[in-house]
Amino acid sequence: MKRRLPLIGVGRAHSSVTDDAMSEKKPAAPPDVRDAAIDWWLRRNEATFSKRDRAAFEAWLAEDAAHRAAFDKLAALGDFMAPRWPGVGPLRKARRRRRRAAAAATATLLALFAYDVISLRLRADYATGPGETRQATLEDGSRVELDARSALAVRYSAGQRRVVLLDGEAWFDVAPDPARPFVVEAAGGTTTALGTAFDVALEGGRARVTVTSHRVRVSTGRGEVVVEEGQQSAYDEGGAAAAPEPADIARATAWRRGKLMFENRPIGEVVRALGRYHRGLVYFVDPALKARRVTGVFNADDPIAALDEIETSLGLHAVHVTRYLTIVYE
Repeated sequence: MKRRLPLIGVGRAHSSVTDDAMSEKKPAAPPDVRDAAIDWWLRRNEATFSKRDRAAFEAWLAEDAAHRAAFDKLAALGDFMAPRWPGVGPLRKARRRRRRAAAAATATLLALFAYDVISLRLRADYATGPGETRQATLEDGSRVELDARSALAVRYSAGQRRVVLLDGEAWFDVAPDPARPFVVEAAGGTTTALGTAFDVALEGGRARVTVTSHRVRVSTGRGEVVVEEGQQSAYDEGGAAAAPEPADIARATAWRRGKLMFENRPIGEVVRALGRYHRGLVYFVDPALKARRVTGVFNADDPIAALDEIETSLGLHAVHVTRYLTIVYE
């Protein structure tokens, strides 16, 4: 039997989200038990943790199976963190070592992020950072809107107007010019405008094309399809374009209005989308948690609040290791 959960995000009083996995999992520990477990977890790292404290800790564990279960989840989290950042996680280590390791991890994340941004900006003519969107008018009068963490390179020539979507998502409103086709290259395929406005999104090695006006021709090395207004197609790098199907235009272009909309999507996919608006990273202790399904409408300008709502509604927990790293566990 499926458990019905309240919708997370905007308008949650009027809709719902279904999580099949919830019917199989054990109930989450009450907040007071989790708080006590966290308190013991921290106290055990203190140099002043005495034999008397240890006896009290063991007595607390023995009081209720829920106490040990809550504490074991935190211990598992420590084991997850330890091999990635030495000094983080093992309960016998001093708190100051965890702080140094967290700082080192944060510095590493910032360095990787900076390298990624610099690399994209060197290749791109237009680019946006986390949480930043941008509108631009190209030299032929065509308009483009870039979503957060997106990059676009312009490659115009005498016979063709070609742009390359290097990362992220973009919406195009194409100026007519029959002598020079307007072509968007992404994930090894191309989308040619046939007097139109359309959205192209990169999701890993996959491209999604949504037509908001008129039509486009989507081509890959394995054939082509014509996508009409109100339709959507997608293709994997090196694969054929899917047959066009009706699209929810409002959902596909919600980012242009500062919203992110999801219907029965895996939480891993939702977190990747939210990642465009957040400078930090999100790790799942158990990768299987990424399969949980999410339905909701979120404000793109507050990704942390969106993550908190998702965690609460799906019975998950998170540890924030500074604002740049969030670790999610059950």
